[in-house]
Amino acid sequence: MDSPLGAIKIVGDANAIKMVVFVDEIGEENEGIIPLVVRKCKKQLHEYFVGQRKQFNIPVAPEGTDFQQQVWQNLQDIPFGVTSTYAKQAVKLGDIKKIRAVGTANGKNPIAIIIPCHRIIGSDGSLTGYAGGLDKKAWLLKHEKSMPGMAQTSLF
Repeated sequence: MDSPLGAIKIVGDANAIKMVVFVDEIGEENEGIIPLVVRKCKKQLHEYFVGQRKQFNIPVAPEGTDFQQQVWQNLQDIPFGVTSTYAKQAVKLGDIKKIRAVGTANGKNPIAIIIPCHRIIGSDGSLTGYAGGLDKKAWLLKHEKSMPGMAQTSLF
């Protein structure tokens, strides 16, 4: 699908979304039947980009280790328009020493935007790593902060 940030590829099956990634160009659409969950994902992402959606309510099933799954689940608890840090995420998962592992898991998140790893910033408030690029991360954070009622800027 096309978006204000460029092309986005959505992959899913009949049950859940498996992947949402930024790509260089939109490829050929699957000529077969597009699963309902993929159509819903595309619609909800469009609503997000035009400022009509702050939460996604589609099933996701990213593939990863148990630890990655915990990190990605934790990301989904960060509210729209709010940021947190890798350190806070590691503490929430029970071990500050896992801060690098948390960062690595965030970097391997296969479902951009919906599992909002863009909401994780450095402890000093700096923008740090984002698979889609820091320009996209900055745009997403600015977009979320510009929505009405978004006065709170960080979690905890």
